[in-house]
Amino acid sequence: MTPRRSTAKRTPRAAKGVRLLERRATKSKASSRRPRTAKAVRRHRAGRGAGFIVITGMSGAGKTHAIRALEDLGYYCVDNLPTPLIPVLADLSLHEESENPKVAVVVDVRERRFIKEFPPVWRRLMTTPGLNPMLVFLEASHSSLLRRFSETRRPHPLMPDQPISEALKEERRILGRIREMADQIVDSSDLSVHELRQIFHAMVRGRTDRARLMLTFESFGFKHGVPLDADLVFDCRFLPNPHFVAGLRAQTGKDAAVGAYMRRHPTTRDFTQRLAAFLRYVVPHYVSEGKAYLTVAIGCTGGRHRSVYLAETLKQELSSLRNVSTRVRHRDLARDA
Repeated sequence: MTPRRSTAKRTPRAAKGVRLLERRATKSKASSRRPRTAKAVRRHRAGRGAGFIVITGMSGAGKTHAIRALEDLGYYCVDNLPTPLIPVLADLSLHEESENPKVAVVVDVRERRFIKEFPPVWRRLMTTPGLNPMLVFLEASHSSLLRRFSETRRPHPLMPDQPISEALKEERRILGRIREMADQIVDSSDLSVHELRQIFHAMVRGRTDRARLMLTFESFGFKHGVPLDADLVFDCRFLPNPHFVAGLRAQTGKDAAVGAYMRRHPTTRDFTQRLAAFLRYVVPHYVSEGKAYLTVAIGCTGGRHRSVYLAETLKQELSSLRNVSTRVRHRDLARDA
């Protein structure tokens, strides 16, 4: 059976442009052969930042929300653009008469030729003078994607007649090569829509000005396993444990009584100060590197007292860092309650 050909979905700003792409392709190729003036060369070299962004990844990982965030930042956005037309759109964005040189496209397995044709297309984009392309790959855990498909009740675009779980496994396998090509990999498993949009805002600013990093302090219990998304992991099981104090076991590290107990011990105060000083030193370097988000995981035994207290305290201590947004997540707070 012949596979159905995907149709590009346009955001409002892209409605007119996509219809003109094939018509203008021949004209663009001809004009690209003309010698560039010194003014044109300077225009291509200066101030482009992330001028051409390609978003791809797993179905259900948040590509629609990502491209909406970029559209809010003034990008000309096209969803599900046929792979052969990507270089045409890139070429048009570089022309002097282009109304908007900032372009973002979403391409994925909805376009049947994507897996085979995208790698050479991306290599071509990488060698295009003045384009400065960026490839962003969105993914999420298997359980998160299953939940999202269950909520929307939509078939999987790759294998609409197969169980969602099997289709996701196959999609992850065939996207492995393209994932390795990505400049940025974003795991949206535990991100809200707002947080995902913040990451893309920070990502774009990181190319054009100064990045804004999303710093997450995540408390956890070692007996439940180390978080898979952690960038830095710290063990605080050597600190005094409120679990063994009468009246504190049923409370958590967010309660004032537990906080007061922790602060009474010099070891807690000293460790908190040293860890905060280390993070004040290292986090700005991650910002300079252009990292969009950083997860600092802090573990105790059960994930309800010491790690929770430290995560909350460090969030307050580092909230004044420049170009950094802080948040806290307590993975195991509700366990064993």
